[in-house]
Amino acid sequence: MTIISTSPYSNISHSKIWSWFGMDTRRTDDFARLFFTFVGVFVIFRYSLMCIKSKNRNPKSAPGPRGLPIVGSLPFLEPDLHSFFAQLARTYGPVVKLRLGSKIGILISSPSTAREVLKDQDITFANRDVPVVGLLATGGRDIVWSPNGPQWRMLRKVCVLKMLNNATLDKMYMLRCREVRKTVDYIYGNAGAPVNLGEQMFQTILNVVTNMLWGSTLEGNAGANAGAEFKQVMSEITEILGLPNISDFFPVLAPLDLQGLCKRIAKPLEKLNRIIDNMIDQRLKVEKKSENSLGEVNDFLQILIQLKDENDSKTPLTMDHIKALLLDMVVGGTDTSSNSIEFTLAEVINNPEVMKKAQKELDEVVGKDNIVEESHIHKLPYLLAIMKESLRLHPVLPLLVPHCPGEACTVGDYTIPKGCRVFINAWAIHRDPCIWENPLEFNPDRFLNSRLDFSGNDFSYFPFGSGRRMCAGVAMAERMVLYLVATVLHSFDWKVAEEEKFDLSEKFGIVLKLKNPLVAIPLPRLSNPALYRLKL
Repeated sequence: MTIISTSPYSNISHSKIWSWFGMDTRRTDDFARLFFTFVGVFVIFRYSLMCIKSKNRNPKSAPGPRGLPIVGSLPFLEPDLHSFFAQLARTYGPVVKLRLGSKIGILISSPSTAREVLKDQDITFANRDVPVVGLLATGGRDIVWSPNGPQWRMLRKVCVLKMLNNATLDKMYMLRCREVRKTVDYIYGNAGAPVNLGEQMFQTILNVVTNMLWGSTLEGNAGANAGAEFKQVMSEITEILGLPNISDFFPVLAPLDLQGLCKRIAKPLEKLNRIIDNMIDQRLKVEKKSENSLGEVNDFLQILIQLKDENDSKTPLTMDHIKALLLDMVVGGTDTSSNSIEFTLAEVINNPEVMKKAQKELDEVVGKDNIVEESHIHKLPYLLAIMKESLRLHPVLPLLVPHCPGEACTVGDYTIPKGCRVFINAWAIHRDPCIWENPLEFNPDRFLNSRLDFSGNDFSYFPFGSGRRMCAGVAMAERMVLYLVATVLHSFDWKVAEEEKFDLSEKFGIVLKLKNPLVAIPLPRLSNPALYRLKL
């Protein structure tokens, strides 16, 4: 059966359809090629634009080792994290991503990326990823772990403007001087014999800090007994705080306290609270007996209690805040300063020419018939250069205190996820051969007439951190380190037993420290022996 089409278009060929557009059959193929070329170019352009927008919206993830299922890179971490992280940066670049259990760690290892975190996006990175045990110790009410906000700003203001300003530190000079003179007396009594300088520096700094905290509250045996108990308790707490905790890497397991660290720290924290409560009670009694409680400042505890009583702030200072701040002062002021002094003295004794140059400067400014005072410190530029160079090679917080971004962001063109733990490797930056000439050499001369200081404004050198969360105790640390190092070098010559150099190998912990104790033999060098027995 024949089907007859009734459509009006049934007899129109394809060539005639193209002719309807005004084209003849000879130009059909050329137009088709042109048309499809145009469509192809348009599609490629749109796709490229979409890719660029997508890249801007979702930057690529930072490179890093793959790790294992569930645990990530935890089994591969080495004890000295600062040097291990530096090795990873040499392999993967200045921004490295690590999976640490269920947490993400980001390693920052260049001045440019450090600037992005600590300056350009300072507010985004202003919070902390608080460890479980650290939260137990302070309740999150201290200046170190408190999140960025009104409470933290209040605590920072109390520390920087009320407690650690130059005027207050000047008033407490005699407390520091008394402890330094006790140290000189002790070392002189052991002249010619090996002295454990690291242990002695720690004891001196601990005495200085506790005296500045509540030195005028307890006197005599009561103060000595409280100080001894305080030292023991703080030793237990800092040891536990320095241990890796599986609860920090798997927060879902934190309630189980699988390692028992929360249980272990509870007892020393109870003792610490009792000691601090006793100190506060004693201080309140002293204030009550005094007709003018706003009289001359004697210690930090007096300042804090006065500020609490004023209570004119929208974010008031409470007793819990006071306890947390006192803990911060001890933990942040003892190990950091004493270890910095130990590294500095070890480097100087290992470099006899540096020691001679420092002693020559001290003799010219102080004289051999006098003792070092804090007022001499600003006249000793070479000594300051020694401190700076020591902190370059051995920053006491090599990874600073880890930061935690409050929102997802971008650093160095890589995605930084919200809530991760960001480690800024100041130790690696301070030893970068692209920044420093002969970076492993101890050479204080590089800091003479240098613009580099402790302000954190230059991201090739920032031993105390930078930005709003940088160390609040820089002024106090600078005074104590320079004062003690100057006194020890001015009062004594130092030599190593059997004329060997110290092993300057480092041990990573809450703060960086020497693996082996600093032991050296002191030889008196002052003109008058009575200067060593000076009592205050």
